[in-house]
Amino acid sequence: MNENKDFVILNISIFVVSDSRNQRSDKSGKILEENILESGHQLKEKKFVTDDKELIIKELSNSINKKEIDVVILTGGTGLTGRDSTPEAVEEVIEKKIPGFGEIFRYVSFKKIGTSSLQSRALAGLANGKFIFALPGSPSACKDAWNEILKFQLDSRTKPCNLVELIPRLNEN
Repeated sequence: MNENKDFVILNISIFVVSDSRNQRSDKSGKILEENILESGHQLKEKKFVTDDKELIIKELSNSINKKEIDVVILTGGTGLTGRDSTPEAVEEVIEKKIPGFGEIFRYVSFKKIGTSSLQSRALAGLANGKFIFALPGSPSACKDAWNEILKFQLDSRTKPCNLVELIPRLNEN
């Protein structure tokens, strides 16, 4: 950490993708919300979205078109079952993939759950100058993604480099 560098506050949106979770039963979104706020960032919106590809695309497109949003984190819908459609929706919206995120996430998961980590389809990318991260829906996965990856890459003081310092250049031609 470069403590001499200023912390940049990001405006973050959370999507809880689920056919069954709501404000009362949600655990993963709450974990992300708590970590975002404890890190000093702002939670600009939190949405509950049914695991429906077209609806996810619509809501994600709406969020990334808001000037005040810097990052969207989706939790849920990344598994292998028939209703899991978050990765397909995100892939239709993103302009550039960040393959290292999914690779590192699965590595972190592998250290905890072994080969079961291959079932994760976590991914990340860029769209309209915004970072998008799709995480599994389990509370443990959200903790791991935040504590091992996102809290560092979304902190402008992380050395040698971080995603925040790229924000001014994301829409370059």
